[in-house]
Amino acid sequence: MTAGQALAVMEAMKMEHTISAPRAGVVTELLYAVGDQVAEGGELLRLAE
Repeated sequence: MTAGQALAVMEAMKMEHTISAPRAGVVTELLYAVGDQVAEGGELLRLAE
């Protein structure tokens, strides 16, 4: 993936928020499943170069 590419779409308070890649890389691990609640500031995934 490239920097700025959409990684995930999250819903909060009935609004959708697109999470973009901060840099180029490969997603190596997802830390949450669909429907899980995420703590503010929580790590969502791991991105390797």
